[in-house]
Amino acid sequence: MGNYYAFAVVDDFSMFTWTLFLESKSDTFVASKKLVKRLQNTSCSNICSIRTDHGRDFQNEIFSSFCEKLKILHNFSAPRTPQQNGVVERKNRSLEELARTMLSKSSLPKYFWADLDSTACYVMNRVLIKSILKKTPYELFNGRKPNISHIKVFRCKCYVLNNGKESLRKFDEKADVGILFFFWLFLI
Repeated sequence: MGNYYAFAVVDDFSMFTWTLFLESKSDTFVASKKLVKRLQNTSCSNICSIRTDHGRDFQNEIFSSFCEKLKILHNFSAPRTPQQNGVVERKNRSLEELARTMLSKSSLPKYFWADLDSTACYVMNRVLIKSILKKTPYELFNGRKPNISHIKVFRCKCYVLNNGKESLRKFDEKADVGILFFFWLFLI
């Protein structure tokens, strides 16, 4: 069976992102547990707190006891307010849009969505620069600059939407055409 869900985890300080792919939403606890254990083993530090929505996959006895056992403070956003978890919501949207664009421009079948979502996450962690610190999420999380010599660029047509910044008349175009550059990961 394939994966139907993508689960994004974002570090608040560095904005480093992990994407986990799940067959069903009930796999969230197992995937979360594996990621927490891996992060605690590789980064030699403990996770202090996590913030999630009130979904059944997070708000249950198993997840609560896991957090209590590891002394992780589990914060919930208010119900039906995704804006309270805005960092992850925006990251999900960015990953989805990048994967959708790469999927349409590469003419790959739709079942490659997880590979393209993973590629988008990989590239975003290594090339987006956090403006205040002038470092990438990878650099902030791992303490060293990433090697990006294996990443290649491809471009495609994009449409920049006019969000009311200029007044439009009835038959004016709502978007301008430009060229969008994407980074494509070549695995050898």
